[in-house]
Amino acid sequence: MASPELTPQPPPAAPTVSANGAVPATDDTASAVPANGDSASAVPAPGDVASAAVRDRASAALPKIRSRKDGAAVALDDLDRKLLNLMQGSFPLQPQPYAAVADAAEVPELQVLTRVQRLLDERIIRQVTPIYDTRALGYGSMLVAAKVDPENPWQAAKIVNSHPGVSHNYLRNHDFNMWFTLAVEPDSLLGLDGTLEVLQRLTGAESIRQLPTLKLFKIRMDLEMEGGTKALTSEGVAVEPVDLEPVPYDELDREVIRATQGDMPVISEPYAPAAARLGIDTGALLAHMQGMRERGLLRRVAAILYHRRAGFSANGMGVWKVSPEQIGELGPRMASFRGISHCYERPTYEDWPYSVFTMAHGRSKQECDAVLDAIAAQTGIHERATLYSSTEFKKVRLLYFTEDFKNWESRHA
Repeated sequence: MASPELTPQPPPAAPTVSANGAVPATDDTASAVPANGDSASAVPAPGDVASAAVRDRASAALPKIRSRKDGAAVALDDLDRKLLNLMQGSFPLQPQPYAAVADAAEVPELQVLTRVQRLLDERIIRQVTPIYDTRALGYGSMLVAAKVDPENPWQAAKIVNSHPGVSHNYLRNHDFNMWFTLAVEPDSLLGLDGTLEVLQRLTGAESIRQLPTLKLFKIRMDLEMEGGTKALTSEGVAVEPVDLEPVPYDELDREVIRATQGDMPVISEPYAPAAARLGIDTGALLAHMQGMRERGLLRRVAAILYHRRAGFSANGMGVWKVSPEQIGELGPRMASFRGISHCYERPTYEDWPYSVFTMAHGRSKQECDAVLDAIAAQTGIHERATLYSSTEFKKVRLLYFTEDFKNWESRHA
């Protein structure tokens, strides 16, 4: 098996180098046009702790507006951005949650309902949905890196995407060019190893690397819609790693998940239809969901965005070579940056020395680089590679406790 060509990145004063020396296939060659009048005021002031490279890249990190038919960024006004921040943060577990959002936004509830529906129709909001915790529910899951035919990655992607436990699948600029997340049910006959053996056989992948989470420092996809680059590159408060152990749950929990997962209706009382399907009143459903959140089964209810449509055209997976004795300290610090949505410790290999993974999101590749450069400046860790996605093959929320998993295994086991 050939080793991937890794080009660790230099300190942040130098430009980002792709992990395999290739130019990332992103949209960032297009001219940048401010979407809303926001400008370089978002750039950190000279007194800020971010490095000079962060400031240089930030000045180029302007959102891009393109034709809607091309699926790229759409112009948003101040209320749109405020609502998107509120809806991503935590949609209330209340009988009339849109009224609570309206109070926070200081506008009428009807205006919020109308705006949210428009943002859904224009494919800026992907869905408003409960987000349940895969690990707490006992599902096995991991990130997988695969070497597939670079001339025809769509053929392999179609096979990988057919598995109901694949929620994310991207083409990235590396010899390991396909990166996907895989989950299997607690009672899966194949398990993760068996499922990956089947996928490797069906896709003809030259090599597969299993990259399970060893420590979870952050998982919160929450794009900063109102702040600029300075907000994204700011270090926040470090928190303790998330517990990865399953928690007990019962059949009522499963029924609540089945009834509530997926798209929620944009109506004044969006939890009421699920409560009716369960044969309970809305108050009882909300009390049970609150209990599920306290137990760790439910992470939150939130709006999930189409990144590019919302103006975030780039995502860079920054992978860092961190010594084992430093991971416990630096992992939480890396996770605390506003521009980072996911941060994990993962295993290393002889041909893959990177132990900490950070997912950076920005309005351009330069803004992602600015976030990662700020992390390097603050932590002193400069050995990294950045893998940019060029194609999104799949991005969905997992549907739990369905027959799809068993049906897939019955066809392929």
